[in-house]
Amino acid sequence: MGTLYRRNKVYWIKYFRNGKPYYESSHSRKKEVAKQRLKEREGEIAKGQLPGICFEKIRFDELAEDFLTDYRINTRKSLDKAKRSVKCLKRIFQGMRATEITTANVKSYIEKRMEQGFSNASINRELSALKRMFHLGARCTPPKVRQIPFIPMMKESNVRKGFFEHDQFQAIKNALPEELKPLAIFAYHTGWRKGEILKLTWDKVDMKQGIVRLDPGETKNDEARTLYMDEELWKEMRMLHSKRRLGCPYVFHRNGMPVRDFRDSWDSACAQAKVHGRFFHDFRRTAIRNMVRAAVPERVAMKISGHKTRSVFDRYNIVSDEDLREAAKRHQAYLERQVVSPTEAVEKGQIIPLKQAQNE
Repeated sequence: MGTLYRRNKVYWIKYFRNGKPYYESSHSRKKEVAKQRLKEREGEIAKGQLPGICFEKIRFDELAEDFLTDYRINTRKSLDKAKRSVKCLKRIFQGMRATEITTANVKSYIEKRMEQGFSNASINRELSALKRMFHLGARCTPPKVRQIPFIPMMKESNVRKGFFEHDQFQAIKNALPEELKPLAIFAYHTGWRKGEILKLTWDKVDMKQGIVRLDPGETKNDEARTLYMDEELWKEMRMLHSKRRLGCPYVFHRNGMPVRDFRDSWDSACAQAKVHGRFFHDFRRTAIRNMVRAAVPERVAMKISGHKTRSVFDRYNIVSDEDLREAAKRHQAYLERQVVSPTEAVEKGQIIPLKQAQNE
């Protein structure tokens, strides 16, 4: 059974769980408050639960470190993004007890980030990290959090939908520096991610068969990928191979050094080509759109681009105004065929008479 005692006029409680004594302050000088706290703890122990004091010791910093540790031991490729999210969350929640992080606190955090001008998507990435911290804490043995607070997510209306028409691609390609032109051509034809292209080495390229391979673990979804180059891309790769620099394993490089950041060159090329509001990542949408319009089966297009889920692939399969106009023309042609009489259809060559078809 638990007991009450006073320390500096403040009531404390003492209780046992599995023979281990627990000491806890009621933070009150009133005996009834201490009695109520003792009853709560004894009730928790009777139900086989950990006493609440165990959860009150856990702070945000410990949950955040467990979150980053999970990323490290699972070798997640987005560890840097996770660190950025933790850094942002620490500005508000650092040192705070996990039990003190409530929905109201999270909403206050959202308001502050919005006032600072951050987009809904950026804020959602941080909220997802916070939610993951609590889920990991709840799965620990023993658990570090008793309950997971409701963390509201924001509606994302700023999803990127940019892509390049062929003339826009040609204009930007011509405006780029010589060492970056092959990079743009490869991205336009394949839809690969920028990181996958920049890390591509010649040992992954079979110039005789026109094949580029990525091994498991080298892609974002950790799946192997095989690309059969079309004639234009193969021609460009042969040209690059003929100029290959000894001692440099990278396909795309700057004077023998791997390409890192080319944001300034990209912005200058877009301005010169008068193609505004476009990012290098838009090549990914462009390649997927072109493959689908070329009647490449969507499952095959997903294998080429490296998409694992259909929902994400559909986001990249952009419909343009030209697609809508073409759909309207096809619909009109279909309706016109419905109102044509059989005689008129024969005269227009839309229907071949049965006898003629048998003779043919």
